Amino acid sequence: MTIYNLGSINIDHVYRLAALPQAGETIHSQSYGQGLGGKGANQSVAAARAGAQVHHLGAMGTGDDWVLDRLRDAGVDTGGIARLADEATGHAIILVEQGAENSIVLHPGANGALPADRIAAGLRGIGPGDILLMQNETSLQAETAARAKAAGARVIYSAAPFEIEALRAVLPHISILAVNEGEARQTFAAFGEDLPVEGLLITRGADGAEYRDLLSGKTTLQPAFKVEAVDTTGAGDCFAGWFAAGLARGEDVATALRHASAAAALQVTRKGAGDAMPDRAEVLDFLNARNS
Repeated sequence: MTIYNLGSINIDHVYRLAALPQAGETIHSQSYGQGLGGKGANQSVAAARAGAQVHHLGAMGTGDDWVLDRLRDAGVDTGGIARLADEATGHAIILVEQGAENSIVLHPGANGALPADRIAAGLRGIGPGDILLMQNETSLQAETAARAKAAGARVIYSAAPFEIEALRAVLPHISILAVNEGEARQTFAAFGEDLPVEGLLITRGADGAEYRDLLSGKTTLQPAFKVEAVDTTGAGDCFAGWFAAGLARGEDVATALRHASAAAALQVTRKGAGDAMPDRAEVLDFLNARNS
């Protein structure tokens, strides 16, 4: 089973601060770093490091070749990434305070100008048993989801950054909707709790996660692993990528949730987003240490 990820690719500019600035306030940063980010790239790296076969579909500018190198080094197939001469690679300004909370400003760049023909070509091999992973940081979401569903693939949609209208457009094509608890409340307010999907994945940060099988009515809970967080940027993407990889591997929901929770726990103990994703051996060692 293969994961096709229609996903954003960003360069993260990370500033570490004593505290997040208030409106009108100018403060000095304690450090600066640059790394691979974007919810799509993060999830592709997470899924690939979990052991899944991942094809990334997206776009970036004509520079920044190190971004492709990072994706390839993680095991991601980058053949479906278009290079656009008239667009900048997407980027994010990330402010991280000492308690590991963050604020983010995002510029979509090439992520918002995906060539429809390239995305369609990248999906030619998708079929039953495969997974399309998506987030709300690119164009062509509804079209791509519809094409994947028609081919018999499952569609997992991380509804972030959260927008009701974007979710409304893709909802008829989604198999599994992934949201955090705040996004879940907004989703229920707009559409009710009887959603037209097979499953609902709700992440709750330090309170863990749950998966609601809306076909059987069964809910599976997964507590969070207690760790000392250094940087929470990308934690939700780590969880989503690992969960998708678990399903692609044929794991049951409980196992996929447990592995995803362990991966996210490891990821937040490191600085960075895509560059901080753990591999399968690290996650299994983490779990074994807690079972001993």
